[in-house]
Amino acid sequence: MKKERPSIDREEARNLAPGNHYKRRTAVPPKTNPEALIGNSKRMQEVNDLIKTVAGCNSSVLITGESGTGKDLVALTLHKLSVRAHGPFIVVNPAAIPEGLVEGELFGYVKGAFTGAVEERPGCFELASGGTLFLDDIAEMTLLVQPKLLRALEGGCVRKVGCSTEENFNVRIIAATSRDPKKAVETGALRKDLYFRLNVFTLFLPALREHKDDIPQLVQHFVELSNQKHLTVVTGIHSEALQLLMDYSWPGNVRELRNVIERAVILARENWIKTAHLPPHIRNPVAQCASPIVLYPGVSMAKAEEMLILQTLKSAGNNKSAAARQLGVDVKTLRHKLKSYGMH
Repeated sequence: MKKERPSIDREEARNLAPGNHYKRRTAVPPKTNPEALIGNSKRMQEVNDLIKTVAGCNSSVLITGESGTGKDLVALTLHKLSVRAHGPFIVVNPAAIPEGLVEGELFGYVKGAFTGAVEERPGCFELASGGTLFLDDIAEMTLLVQPKLLRALEGGCVRKVGCSTEENFNVRIIAATSRDPKKAVETGALRKDLYFRLNVFTLFLPALREHKDDIPQLVQHFVELSNQKHLTVVTGIHSEALQLLMDYSWPGNVRELRNVIERAVILARENWIKTAHLPPHIRNPVAQCASPIVLYPGVSMAKAEEMLILQTLKSAGNNKSAAARQLGVDVKTLRHKLKSYGMH
């Protein structure tokens, strides 16, 4: 006779781990704010202090930093700490919009302005009225629209596509770019006058490899977020796995770390993330090195050793302690070798 499955009410179902409908959760993960800016390191404290200083003014802010460092999160934090927090926060990425539609997306258009404009539509400036307009990847904006954006910012008014009159706007502008804005100006990708108009305050976000002290706190934050998202009960991470995360160079920055932790939480069958739950390129960075060492007949043992040491150091993000562990030597020996290569 087939054994009947016991009935479970809706409230009880919420307390059961997915994939095992008869295993009751031992703990309910706390509600974690996904929009929190995490980090107690000196670098991140400097960022937080500047955010608090700049948030209260109405001036434009240009956020710079590598891709994945959290520029969108900083922009949202600036909005929430400002006097405009009650107003809308509108995000637009001009680089993601077809060139012919960018102007209409930013400023809006009237009915009949072009083929397909069957009704009047407000632009991002109008939608963000009383709040903040966040222009992401500003250095990728088409050069045809940049002077029109500059004119709008200088005059404080916009003209919808197909309209003969202008309308004032009440919007704070926050822009961001993953490129060095000065180099973007030099190459002609970003107009110099637009850059100076946006660059009232510059807020630079450091790469994750420059504030690795924040990794343990970030890991725990992302574990809690992943628990909420996937209804899992992962408690934390083993020290060996955490050390691998500390040794990794993080080219994708905080965004990459968040994805790695979410993956690990899904794979973890127990309450702790282990090394086996991490991606191969983090578990074995030397083997996954993008630039393999090429040896050729006649190369000396000393030269081969130098190539191995330098490549390992590079793969470890110039972290000497991590490179020494991978090479199986102590840090003192590694420093002596690097000194002999003329590196201090």
